[in-house]
Formats: sequence, C-alpha cells, structure tokens
Amino acid sequence: MAKSPSELRTDPLDAVPGHAAEDRPSAGRVADVASASAAEVVAAHALRLFVYEAGKVRLIEDEAALAELPAALGRADAKLWIDVTAASPQLNSRLGDLLGLHPLLVEDISERDERAKLEQVGDLLHLVLFSLGFDGGQVYERELDFVLGRRFLLTNHSAWWDPATTRHLRVSVEDVMSRGLDHLLWALADDVIDGYFPILDRLGDEIDDLEDRVVASADRSLLERIFELKREAIAVRRVTSPEREMFNILSSREGTLISEPERLYFRDAYDHLIRLTDELDTYRELASATLETYLSTVNNNLSLIMKRLTGVTVVVAGIGAIGGLFGMSEAQYAFRLDEGPGFWIVILGSLALSAIAVSILHRIDWI
Repeated sequence: MAKSPSELRTDPLDAVPGHAAEDRPSAGRVADVASASAAEVVAAHALRLFVYEAGKVRLIEDEAALAELPAALGRADAKLWIDVTAASPQLNSRLGDLLGLHPLLVEDISERDERAKLEQVGDLLHLVLFSLGFDGGQVYERELDFVLGRRFLLTNHSAWWDPATTRHLRVSVEDVMSRGLDHLLWALADDVIDGYFPILDRLGDEIDDLEDRVVASADRSLLERIFELKREAIAVRRVTSPEREMFNILSSREGTLISEPERLYFRDAYDHLIRLTDELDTYRELASATLETYLSTVNNNLSLIMKRLTGVTVVVAGIGAIGGLFGMSEAQYAFRLDEGPGFWIVILGSLALSAIAVSILHRIDWI
C-alpha cells in the first residue's frame, strides 16, 4: 500500500540541533521507490531546484522540482543546483536514479555516518563536510554532503542548515551560479569553514577563563570542564584535519572538476583551514597546560596542609616531651602549689619555647 506524504516525512526532531534524525544511520528502512509518487517521495520543502539559464535563475520546489529535473538535465546550457533538505531514503534513491549516482554513493548520503572526505566516483566529486555549532554548551557536528558534476551540484543536509541564506548566497544566488558550479561549491564550503572560527574563539575564551579560575581555586568541577574542553578540541580536530587535506587537493590537483581560476578560491579556503588547525593545536596545548596547572595547584595545596600539620606537630610534640620527662606524679603538688620554683621555671620555659616555635613557624608560613 502506498504511503502518505506524512509517513514519508523525516522525524520532526530533524529541525532541532542535536536531534537530526537523518544524521543517524538509516539501516532497516526500506524504500519502495518504484511505487511511490512524486508527492509521496518529496516531503514539504525538502527539494529545491535552482536552474541557471540565459543569465537568470529559476527556483522550483518540491514535486515540481522533481518533475522538472529530467528536462533541465537534458538542456546543455542549464546549470543546476539541487538542494535537498532532510531527505527521506526514497527521495535520495529517486535523485540517484535521475542523476546517475552510484548506489553506494546514494547509500553514503542517506546514512549520515560518514567521516569528512573527498572522493571521485566516476566523473563526480563527493565531498563530505561537517558544520560545527554549540548545543547545550557542547560542540556538535552535522554532516553535509556535496556531489559535484559537470552540470549540476547536489547538496544534501539536515533541516537546520539553509545554504541559500549563507554569506555568499544571501545577496544573490544568480551571481554565484553565473561563475560556475565549482564556484557555488566553494561559496557554500567557505561559509561552513568560516563558521568554525567562532567555535574556536569560544573554546579559547573558556580556556583562558579556566586558567584564571584554576589558579584561584582548584575545584573538581573545573577539572571535569577541562576534560570536556579537551574532548571538544579533539572533535573539532577530527573535522578540520581531513578537510585541510581535501582542500589542498581541490586547490592544487587537476582533473577534479575545479577550473583553474576557481582553484585560487579553494586555496584561500585551504589557508583558512591551516590557520584553524594551528589555532586548534594552540588551544589543545593551553588546555593541557591548564590541566597541569590544576594538578600543580592541588599538589601545592597538599604541601601547604602537610607543612601546617608538621608545624602543629612540632609545637605539641615539644610540650609533650617536656611533660613526659617530669611525669604526671608531680601534678598533685602543682595543684596544691607545693612545687618548688624549679617546676615553675620548667613550665614557663616550655611555654616560652612553644611560643617561639609558633612565631618562627608562622614567619616561614608553615602555620
């Protein structure tokens, strides 16, 4: 029985950062593409087709976009940008058939569990990038898939990201597409990369704050936050490190569907990633230094406690030693004031020596 459009929509949590349903593997979901109509395959506003022809861009959405795509692909002078948002497996399969994508490539796009990578599949380029953000104070990452062909660019992503509102495309999609699909790919990727800098700035500010707080008070909660920051830095590194090599390839190697003039733009993105990874290494070292500072502060506090206990022991042990020499048998005479002056000289001398010991220990900051 054919499914209704509501049954083919993705999880409503897709729109909530940190809960995108399509970012989870889609194993076990079987798509009956052959029997599904266009209305069933395309969820509301899940597909946008930008067609650049004769210096103009036409935007077609949803079922109309799916119907127009074969005809647009047949026009040699048309440049196509297919933007897919929170797509169901059925829609990915249908687009794969229309665009001639390899089944493994369609599977990679649908499962949303890839690493950042660049691979050439036939005459197509498949890029997997990750956008970073904060959700509940923690760094999260979300997969973005780009497939670049000679005449089309396919972008596949979750519902939280709208590429049409990114920095380069906010003013005019037409201007960007007029310069080629490889330039469009750079414009989208550059916006993703620029979004990494606020993440690093926030991590750096928090590390600086932790350094000051650790010196003032080595609290256990600070230690837990230091370890969280180190994990977040590793997560960012896991994203940016392979992307650095990817853009190095795109900016320097021929035969990657990137034209010679556009390689300069990808070189600029590569330079940004170099700066990002350098700053990230610096922040990781600062986080490690903050952890060492925390451990040093704890050891210093422990040494201070031991010094004070030693000072108290010196004072008490001195008095106890003197009292032990005379014995408690003399106590009854002392209370009757029958003791001779020698007893009182010893008592006063003991107290004087204790006071001197306390003064000296206080002066050297032992008590």
